[in-house]
Parts: sequence; structure tokens; C-alpha cells
Amino acid sequence: CIRDSFHDILLVTRKNDPFKGALAFPGGFVNYGEDPLVGCLRELEEECSLQGKNPELVTVAGNPKRDPRKHVVAICYKVEVGENDQPKAGDDAATAAFYPLNELFKKPEKFAFDHYDTIEKYICLLYT
Repeated sequence: CIRDSFHDILLVTRKNDPFKGALAFPGGFVNYGEDPLVGCLRELEEECSLQGKNPELVTVAGNPKRDPRKHVVAICYKVEVGENDQPKAGDDAATAAFYPLNELFKKPEKFAFDHYDTIEKYICLLYT
């Protein structure tokens, strides 16, 4: 989730293992029969109490080793929220907050899974 005018990125601090305490994009598993776009917006609301709109594909990550639990394919979207909307952690998130993109680029060790790679891909999209 991104607030475009600020280039702020929404991240949660994971409440549970794997990667408990690490930064991650809000997300979860798509329900059987659910469109991934709908699942993206549902997970945003469940984990951060935010209503998103206009999801745009950023990347698909499918390395079988990206999640130590099992082979998980991530479909990552850029989602718009209101400039004054504030996240509230829920579901599997210990905290939820917007972070300035320029600060995140300096801290790859703070991220869960391969989520830092997603930030790099988003930066490439911004400047191409």
C-alpha cells in the first residue's frame, strides 16, 4: 500500500513466526474461489483497517524458498489509500505504519521473506 504523494510504504511488524518482529507488506492467503485483487483489498482491511482502491500489479514472487513454511507465491500490488488514512494493526500484525521509501531502502536486514526485493522492484517501476 502506497501513499503516492509522499512515496510512503505501508508495512506491518509481524506478530508471529516466521520472521516475528520483522517488517513485511500486509498480506495473506487468497481464499479458495477469491480473485487475488479482492483478496489483496480484504487483507489490507483485515491487517491494517484501511480501505484500498485501484490495485496495480507490482510483481509476482514465486521462489520456492521465499517462505520457510511452504512454497508460497506472492502477488504484490500497489494500492491507493487516502492521504490522511492511518493504519491500525489487526489480524497477524503487531504494528502497522507508513514508512518513507528513502528510509526503507537503507535497511534490507529488517525485512521478512523477500519483501525488500519487492521494494527494489517498486523503485525500478517508479523510475522507468
